Amino acid sequence: MSDEKRKVPDIPSAEQLKRELERVRYIKNFRRTMLSTVSSLTVVAAVAVIVSVLFLPVLRVTGTSMTPTMMNDELIICSKRSDFKSGDIVAFYLNNKILLKRVIGVAGDVIDIDGEGNVFVNGRELDEPYLNEKAKGECDIELPYQVPENRVFVMGDHRAVSIDSRSTSVGCIADEYIIGRVIFRLYPFGRAGRV
Repeated sequence: MSDEKRKVPDIPSAEQLKRELERVRYIKNFRRTMLSTVSSLTVVAAVAVIVSVLFLPVLRVTGTSMTPTMMNDELIICSKRSDFKSGDIVAFYLNNKILLKRVIGVAGDVIDIDGEGNVFVNGRELDEPYLNEKAKGECDIELPYQVPENRVFVMGDHRAVSIDSRSTSVGCIADEYIIGRVIFRLYPFGRAGRV
């Protein structure tokens, strides 16, 4: 083969080599940054899920049984604890659903409700400024009613429509079914704050 027919490969210039090295370094740095970012986001998401599940569950309100205190589609945060008192709002499991209701009485308390919907705990009428209207609602338990050990008696704030401990279909809530006490409203932002 003659020298004329033999092609000599183009040798890149120093400037071309420099640009190629910069491109390779950029790609390497970009990949490292992306991997670091994805790793960090994964760790943060995992920690958020663990905190949410174990300590501060975030729940969405569905239904109107707690109006006007909580409205449909609000987001709330619960605190995992077990020492509930009258007036606390709790989230609990019932028939594979999560419900929100207000604690009216704890173990040993005697609950009574008159015809107008006034609630008495241990003979004293409850002051309930969170209610828009009082109603006896669906009540098929025998009154006065004593709350059994390791249970709480709950009622919704919208008494006319709420199905709660006044009904034998719900009854008093056992401690092991309670998710936690509602402590904070996240959304809507205009109503955000302590509950």
